[in-house]
Amino acid sequence: MSKFSNPVVLKLIEKHRRLWAIRHASALMSWDTETYMPRAGIDGRSYASAELEALYQQAITAPDVVALLEAAEGFEGLNDYERGVIRVMRREVDRYTKIPAQLLYRLERTSGLAFEAWREAREKSEFSKFSPYLKELVEINRKIAEALGYREEPYDALLDLHEEGLTTGEASRVLEGIRGELKRIYERVSADGYYIRPSALEEASYDTGAMGQVNRAVLEMLGYPADRARLDVSPHPFTIELGIDDVRITTRYEGRDFKRSLFSVIHEFGHATYALQIDRELFMTPIGDGVSLGIHEGQSRFWENVIGRSREFATLVKPLLDEKLKLTRGTDVEELYRYFALVKPQPVRTEADELTYNLHIILRFELEKGMIRGEVKVDELPELWNRMSEELLGIRPRNDAEGVLQDIHWAHGSIGYFPTYTLGNIVAAMMWSAIGKERVKELVAGSRFGEIKEFMKERVHIYGATYQPRELLMKSFGSSYSPDALISYLSAKYLS
Repeated sequence: MSKFSNPVVLKLIEKHRRLWAIRHASALMSWDTETYMPRAGIDGRSYASAELEALYQQAITAPDVVALLEAAEGFEGLNDYERGVIRVMRREVDRYTKIPAQLLYRLERTSGLAFEAWREAREKSEFSKFSPYLKELVEINRKIAEALGYREEPYDALLDLHEEGLTTGEASRVLEGIRGELKRIYERVSADGYYIRPSALEEASYDTGAMGQVNRAVLEMLGYPADRARLDVSPHPFTIELGIDDVRITTRYEGRDFKRSLFSVIHEFGHATYALQIDRELFMTPIGDGVSLGIHEGQSRFWENVIGRSREFATLVKPLLDEKLKLTRGTDVEELYRYFALVKPQPVRTEADELTYNLHIILRFELEKGMIRGEVKVDELPELWNRMSEELLGIRPRNDAEGVLQDIHWAHGSIGYFPTYTLGNIVAAMMWSAIGKERVKELVAGSRFGEIKEFMKERVHIYGATYQPRELLMKSFGSSYSPDALISYLSAKYLS
């Protein structure tokens, strides 16, 4: 039986196909920008992206689309999928009605140029090459927040763009709720010494070609479909969804500490799997995407940490590493596992261990709040970043590339994204609890990743954006974003 039967909702979905097509084109250009586009092409690309965003705004706020949406909102007796379509469309229509066209155009144009400036600044470790663009992007985001409206402070509006319903107050409670517990667990782990023991593999150099073979073999092991997805290289690993049969991920190769590249691949595989497992009937509809970044990050962090950093996975992948990379031939499985699960504060978020990762998010959360409130100036960011890194992690970045320039998000104009990583860690822990600690071990040891994917599909993926994030979590796991799940997972792994 079809999920959509209401005639007005069906007409709304039909109208949405054109909106989907514009987004599809924008996504394809975005992927090309970060992978294969000649650097000099950024000026034209940023104009093209801005024009497509303007076209999308015109299409979604067109009178016939708004009239259909208002008509659909008047019906009773709609099913969950039809109500989901209306909810998502209402959020989109409201967003593009409230934000002035010139502001959206300016955001797209500036973020396009900012990406290339960020890439050069990161390569040369010179924040001054990126700061003028960031100043403008912060100003644009402040204006967007004012246009959208908010509950208590402007940052609320930006958080809601990435995680439906999330507020600054709630994000603060979640982050502060785990900060003390993480410190407690870290102190016990440090005293024990097992997980903090250095590994020679951290400094071992690898051949990029061989690492690429490892990454592709691991993706095949996990069940990444070669006919529906691909792997490429970019300055910052990411996933982009062009459709249910076209999902693309990237990694980067730095030539040492091979787990950085390996775990970025496994992380992005989690994002890709979410997109690939959404119900086909939702394809090209307003609810044919992941519901939020928090839920999305939950999928990627589950695969990266719960699966990838497990003893069972180390056992499973060691023969492949021995054959292709050769660096692990002189190590046993236990040493490889400790290398995977090593607890060691790092200046770079994407290389952080499970215990200290959320401290990186607290740092970014506080700086973003300060920028949007006007309490933190862009020119102050490098020193503030370094100082907070020392306070939270006990380490000071050696340079801007290792510090304030390490993430791509601000170059994309995305402010309010970072807290969703911690929400994702919580969701990953909730899924671990729902499957069961011993069951997860059994499935990984047996290379039964298809069963794990099926669990995630039935509990999360298949619904797309049908339900609000918290509603989906309550429906599938019986609770919403609670730090308790994450603390339970970390305690079970590192203290038992």
